[in-house]
Amino acid sequence: MLFHLCATCGVEQDPNTPLPDECAICADERQYIPLGGQEWTTVEALAGAGYRAVEHEVEPGLHGLYVDPKTAIGQQSLVISTPAGSLLWDPIGFVDAAAVDAVAAHGPVIAVAGSHPHMFGVQTQWSKALGDVPILVADADRSWLARSDGPIVFWSGTHEVAPGLTLHQIGGHFPGSAVAHWRDGGDGRGVLLTGDGVFPNPDRRTVSFLRSYPNRLPLSAAVVRRIADQLSHLEFDRIIGNFDNVIDHDGREALAYSATRHCAWVTGEFDHLT
Repeated sequence: MLFHLCATCGVEQDPNTPLPDECAICADERQYIPLGGQEWTTVEALAGAGYRAVEHEVEPGLHGLYVDPKTAIGQQSLVISTPAGSLLWDPIGFVDAAAVDAVAAHGPVIAVAGSHPHMFGVQTQWSKALGDVPILVADADRSWLARSDGPIVFWSGTHEVAPGLTLHQIGGHFPGSAVAHWRDGGDGRGVLLTGDGVFPNPDRRTVSFLRSYPNRLPLSAAVVRRIADQLSHLEFDRIIGNFDNVIDHDGREALAYSATRHCAWVTGEFDHLT
């Protein structure tokens, strides 16, 4: 049985139902259907075309995994290792035996989780390849699941994956958008692993808060304040995104400053500069 995935976003589809005319995630205003129309592919087709997963160390206990050449959205998965086991965060839309071996080399994987629906990837195939480990999905985003035949565990609010590694639902980009807080990362100063809910910018000093990144839709001031307030009690020094985008230090301060700046712009405080 072939498991199809969208060539644009890399998210898997239900193998037991006919493929839809369009990928629901890409047809939404946060993403897009390419000019040439909807295209589907398979992991087997990608492997046959020479695609492969490449691993690199981000910091001790944290490894990145991306597809080369770039496919779909092009995100980086992160493998967070703890004494209790590893979390595969934001699974890529590709998996093969070599990729599974690379992930498993850092200890037993105890869960797979996407920060939001754009990052579901082929999470079910990853789960199966890793021994049917739980797939953690925010309950608020369950309607975006195109494939639900795996060991899915729905959660809300906060969810402890392992001691010192907790998921936090912040909403914004999607109602269930989440971040992972790794208490022992960053040499013990803490790391915040984010998807599109909090996005480290190229200046490496600030973050963005958007409903849509490709279509440049902002979030309101009220939502950004809510996100910043929800994260203000967490201790972290670094913020690591899903595209190798990083705030190297003073992450809590960068997030607070960025939230204040965003709110000032969208409420008109800086209109005199335009």
